[in-house]
Amino acid sequence: MTDYESLLSRWQSAGVLDAETTARIRSWESAQGAIRTTTRKAEPQSGAQVAGIAWQGRVALILGGILLASGIVLFVSAHWDQLGPGMRYLLVMAMVTIFHLSGAVAREKYKATSTVLHAVGTIATGAAIALVGQIFNIQEHWPAAILMWAIAAMLGWMLLRDQAQQTLALLLFPSWLICEWSYAAENHIGVEIYIGRFLFVWAILYLTFFIGTERRVVRGILFTVSALAAVTSTFLLLDGWRSWYGMQPYPPFHTRFWGWVDIVAIPILFSLFGLRKSTAPVLAAIGFVIAMPWCTRMWMERYAHGSWTRTEPSLAAHALVAAFCIFLIWWGVREASRGLVNLGIVFFGATVAWFYFSDLFDKMGRSLGLIGLGVLFIAGGWALEKTRRGLLAHMIQSPAALEEAR
Repeated sequence: MTDYESLLSRWQSAGVLDAETTARIRSWESAQGAIRTTTRKAEPQSGAQVAGIAWQGRVALILGGILLASGIVLFVSAHWDQLGPGMRYLLVMAMVTIFHLSGAVAREKYKATSTVLHAVGTIATGAAIALVGQIFNIQEHWPAAILMWAIAAMLGWMLLRDQAQQTLALLLFPSWLICEWSYAAENHIGVEIYIGRFLFVWAILYLTFFIGTERRVVRGILFTVSALAAVTSTFLLLDGWRSWYGMQPYPPFHTRFWGWVDIVAIPILFSLFGLRKSTAPVLAAIGFVIAMPWCTRMWMERYAHGSWTRTEPSLAAHALVAAFCIFLIWWGVREASRGLVNLGIVFFGATVAWFYFSDLFDKMGRSLGLIGLGVLFIAGGWALEKTRRGLLAHMIQSPAALEEAR
């Protein structure tokens, strides 16, 4: 509370207030302070306080889960060769069972700990699937193992309804799709292009689908993974239709058809469930990935034993990436997403720096290049930060923006 006693003394000594008015102000402030204290005691605690765990506890649980899983993996790998097939199978099954049973026991009183244990159990399920296949020499088709792992995560999400299982399921199912398609199109020309298209469209879907959701763990992890995937996929798209010695022609028609189903049809259907928050960005991303591989300069380099196609991005590639960054910023403002606006600003700045290094820096002298780079960082950084603050100031009152900021 504000220290009003010193102010009352000053005003009374200066003759602004008389003794009666001062006493009335003091009495009123005391009564208001008592009301505020009673109200605070009666109010329910926030979600974090009710759960009895602060951010330090959440960090400790996350790190504890990672260290626990890592330690078990190291222990199993160190003693794997010393165990027979029967003991290996029992060890793998025990690893999955113990984690999920421990999570079930702790769920009623320690829900956060239970969530971590179940998440480690689901992660261990993926390792168990691969190890059981190795123990019994099951015919190798490794994408099927990813599918079984994704089904396990989906069942965990359906049964537990927690954010860890949902995050694992949402990451594993696209992983299975891309692994299955890559397996079918292996060693064909253009595989990297299709992988880049898949990653970029799904990254934009996840970046926009969970705007405003209260499931913060899901939103945070998928936002981070999608941002990294968007950057990686852009460079894959710029590889062009590069071919190496011994590579086969373009994938067969049916393989390309299912590739486009994964790239176009499934993300669009998925986006329709998000109350159309991500349909327009997904459509824009599809247009982007169709055009991007053709925005390159290509030439053939020949060697004694063959040749390969070399590519580098053209001016149109830089312009297309910058335009999509502006679209992301606009969509973030439209949907009141601070994270999407900030990400779009960062991507746009990185695109300008990328253009400077790839097209302008080598054409200048070393000193002029460094001077231009300094001016670019100072002036460009100031302009981007001013723009970012202006955009955020216009959307700060939105309920979705306030929820995302928390």
